[in-house]
Amino acid sequence: MSKVEIDALTAEFFGSFDNRGGKSADVGRLRRLLLPGAVIVVTGPNYTVYTVDEFIAPREQLLSDGRLVEFSEWETSERTEIAGDIASRFGEYRKSGILNGEPYEGTGTKTIQFVRTPEGWRIAAFSWYDQP
Repeated sequence: MSKVEIDALTAEFFGSFDNRGGKSADVGRLRRLLLPGAVIVVTGPNYTVYTVDEFIAPREQLLSDGRLVEFSEWETSERTEIAGDIASRFGEYRKSGILNGEPYEGTGTKTIQFVRTPEGWRIAAFSWYDQP
């Protein structure tokens, strides 16, 4: 059952950024999916460590102000290991949309750390690397 729950949580995580068809992205729901003190890291040339709110705020803006539309991001492959109340997922993903009026696409890798809380599985940390 844990793998099914982690799969669902991961799908909801990726779905938080979806604003296709004119619907509003629900990036704010990440506050429910992540632990309040979750650690978020982007690697590569723009290496940054974010708090939950530091991560959410600019993405809410970008996905709601018309600069990035018809956007979605989805997992293309994954490996998940579960040990009791902790789990780790390593996955590849794709993303696409229209950024500033131009087609926008990309691929990358995310690693997500999960913990089982009294309320169910939550994300304790995630990191990603976008392919150049």
